[in-house]
Amino acid sequence: MTMKLPRRKFLHLAAVAVSLPTASRYVWAQAYPTRPVRIIVGFPGGIAPDIVARITGQALSERLGRQFVIENRPGAGSNIGAEIVVKAPPDGYTLLLAVSSSAINATLYSNLSFNFIRDIAPVAMIGLTPFVMVVNPKLPTKTVPEFIAYAKANPGKINMASQGNGLASHLMGELFKMMAGVDLVHVPYKGGYAADLLGGQVQVAFSPIPTVIEYIRDARLRPLAVTTATRVEVLPDIPSISEFVSGYDATGWNGIGAPRGTPAAIIEKLNKEINAIVLNPATKARFISLGVEPLSMTPAEFGKRIADDTEKWAKVIKFANIAAE
Repeated sequence: MTMKLPRRKFLHLAAVAVSLPTASRYVWAQAYPTRPVRIIVGFPGGIAPDIVARITGQALSERLGRQFVIENRPGAGSNIGAEIVVKAPPDGYTLLLAVSSSAINATLYSNLSFNFIRDIAPVAMIGLTPFVMVVNPKLPTKTVPEFIAYAKANPGKINMASQGNGLASHLMGELFKMMAGVDLVHVPYKGGYAADLLGGQVQVAFSPIPTVIEYIRDARLRPLAVTTATRVEVLPDIPSISEFVSGYDATGWNGIGAPRGTPAAIIEKLNKEINAIVLNPATKARFISLGVEPLSMTPAEFGKRIADDTEKWAKVIKFANIAAE
């Protein structure tokens, strides 16, 4: 009997000791953030990912009472920004605006010093970025089935513009070529291709909606379909490619990531706040005006989306034998 009491007391004290770090971590996460937080954006200022980051950062600043500062670190297809976050302390004070190009880059770049899926913890989805398949109106095709039939009758005669080799606009076109069984000639541009598309030097492009919406509205470009699995709010009358090419879904996305090892309680707190921002009617309207379809996800759901897209684009890159420039 005399031995059991000290043992019970010892076990109780051991249990208290083990629970202390967990409790203190929870309290620490509840107090987070206690100083400014950086959101690294791997793109220049003023373009869609940067604007999405600034809207999100401003809303987080208002909700959590600390500054969320946007830091633009462009280069290497957004890999420079991702690498900064991978190497940052996992304390919740350096975050990444994660974009779908990171899922592409995992295969496109063979010499990365990090593994995006392993080294970046998914925090929250912000929204999907639909693209739209547009053609020059002189092309005698008004629907996706007509385009496929015309392309098959004229192999290698349709020029497909993209923003650059291995970028989303290129890979979405390659996925279409692969799934529809058509031969289009890829013409990569370093930047904008709108002038040549309007002039007819290139005939088709898979473009972010915001960059061509005005040309669609004034009928200078003809939209055939959106790249998302379902129709989108900003172009409600335009069908999705999947209505004609079963299973086609090529959608960009924006979300927030953190260095691997960031405490789960901080990730959960940020996820809850970002989901609230995404569902807020005023913020939602701002995102939609940018061509971003707001979407909330758990960290696990966002992680699955990243992994699924990494696998999907790896197949396209290998099938089309694409290499980074």
